[in-house]
Amino acid sequence: MSTVAYVGASRFYPGSDTPAVDQLDLEIAHGEFLVLVGPSGSGKSTALRMLAGLEDVDEGEIRIDDEDVSDAAPKDRDIAMVFQNYALYPHMSVGDNMGFALKLAGTPKAEVRERVQRAAEMLDLVPYLDRKPKALSGGQRQRVAMGRAIVRSPRVFLMDEPLSNLDAKLRVQTRAEIANLQRELNTTTLYVTHDQTEAMTMGHRVAVLRDGLLQQVATPRELYDAPVNVFVAGFIGSPAMNILRAPVTGEGVALGELRLPVPRERLAQLGDAATVDVGIRPESLELAGEPTGLRMEVRLVEELGADAYLHGTAVHDGDHRPMVVRVDGRRPPVMGSTVDLTVRAGEEHLFHPGTGLRLT
Repeated sequence: MSTVAYVGASRFYPGSDTPAVDQLDLEIAHGEFLVLVGPSGSGKSTALRMLAGLEDVDEGEIRIDDEDVSDAAPKDRDIAMVFQNYALYPHMSVGDNMGFALKLAGTPKAEVRERVQRAAEMLDLVPYLDRKPKALSGGQRQRVAMGRAIVRSPRVFLMDEPLSNLDAKLRVQTRAEIANLQRELNTTTLYVTHDQTEAMTMGHRVAVLRDGLLQQVATPRELYDAPVNVFVAGFIGSPAMNILRAPVTGEGVALGELRLPVPRERLAQLGDAATVDVGIRPESLELAGEPTGLRMEVRLVEELGADAYLHGTAVHDGDHRPMVVRVDGRRPPVMGSTVDLTVRAGEEHLFHPGTGLRLT
């Protein structure tokens, strides 16, 4: 097993004054599955490619097992990468694809066969070893790409959006397979995705990037329950957190005509600010049987079986604001109706309106 560390690592693309990755400080422990997640253009793939040696490190350094590899050639870093487009050789069989890197390295043929067979058994690819990639499904091709990485027994696995070409059902199945495989192999892994559901279900820890800057790195539960700022709060969770800018009152904050009590010591962190950004997850809103002062017009009902999501608008601060509420899927309100909402006590998230930072 190996450790990985980004130490103030930055990458500037030619012609740009803004770094694609900006002073990244991040450590990945022995055997850890760490997921880099963020919106398009956040720098996550660039950060992964810097570790692979496919992008230069313009400032800072990258270390594997406390060795600075910033200037090392990709082949000297002992990493294996799984790409979004599989990158299989179409003229080679599955077995030859999986063993090709070992063959190039001069590994004895008997050892190549043994390691390919062992990886094929782990990935349920034994019946397909003599087939060409074009005769495989997308999920099978992805497993071949995984097998090619596994047979090398690298220090670090790198995965760049490996599930993005699969359909929704196969993505769910394959992400479980990858997570289980990583646990079995116990290989240090850096996984890049824009899909926060993948990040939350697969990673031991998740690192959130925005515009090249690391926002927060924590366990999935910590990210969900205690986002460090309003960006992480809105990015992590599906459907996204409802975020409203609300005036501060003597006893708390005002959501429409609803008064939400907040301890004074928490509001004291606002300083002179007269408003606060209030974040409420869809499951933290409840339907009320009587007027509460926060009313929502239901414009869409998404029925998902056990749950349903109500999408609509609520009158807040003289304006109509979009809202999403999770309710019991067996008895959802009908589209076009108006419902009264309340917030479960203590489940609101508060953020400074200027800095965006969480009020702790």
